[in-house]
Amino acid sequence: MNKKHINLITHHSSLITTNKPKVYFISAGPGDPDLITLKGKRLLDAADVVIYAGSLVNPELLRGTMAEVYNSASMTLDEIIGVMKKAVDSSKSVVRLHTGDTSFYSAISEQIERLRELNIEYEVIPGVSSAMAGAAMLGQELTIPEISQTVIFTRLEGKTPVPETERLSELARHQATMVIFLSVGMIEEVKGELLQGYSEDTPVVIIEKASWPEQRIIRGALKDIDALVKNAGIRKTALIYVGESLRASETSTGKESKLYHRDFKHGCRK
Repeated sequence: MNKKHINLITHHSSLITTNKPKVYFISAGPGDPDLITLKGKRLLDAADVVIYAGSLVNPELLRGTMAEVYNSASMTLDEIIGVMKKAVDSSKSVVRLHTGDTSFYSAISEQIERLRELNIEYEVIPGVSSAMAGAAMLGQELTIPEISQTVIFTRLEGKTPVPETERLSELARHQATMVIFLSVGMIEEVKGELLQGYSEDTPVVIIEKASWPEQRIIRGALKDIDALVKNAGIRKTALIYVGESLRASETSTGKESKLYHRDFKHGCRK
């Protein structure tokens, strides 16, 4: 058997694997239906069964779908996996539509573990995080030369515990740019933890429902964060941005990267 023949067999095998019924975990984006990826939208439109995070995913993404649709907001993990298994056993493709990006706070790991146990194939399609959408709404780069070169995505401990070394008070000591998820409802605790690392005048931005039509953006300083949130009546579905880098979207920082500096030489510019 020659090398060309072997390559053809290998390619054919990959096509067979790809055509097996599969569960696709797709990131729907932060809210704006145009922020789903092209690949995600193509797979969503072709799905036989869709299980979507009804409390967070924009329903516009499901407009015109011919798939069986399940809202996971009221479902347990067992029920979700049951729908997936039944569909795959019937040779139907399944889309599990999550909000934002599936890389964090999406609860896909526990679903994937169950699918592995059942020998069901799956694929994860990345997307646009609400953290990135919020920064875009501000016209903000989260890493500014000489100010912050690190971004921390985290949350306050609530019903879901966090390791002791990842408490907000510990992370705040780095004084990096921080994006805090799932914590606006405990804003007084957030403020208390952050003040153990940041100064009270550190810029803060709260973005409610980033990229949705009802999006709200509130700016202030860390010392005022609890009053800002309470006066706005924000209780959930909001991100908290903290750090000196946030000044860049309001005023000139005078800081520039070396990348485009006229005296900086690299492989593409001598």
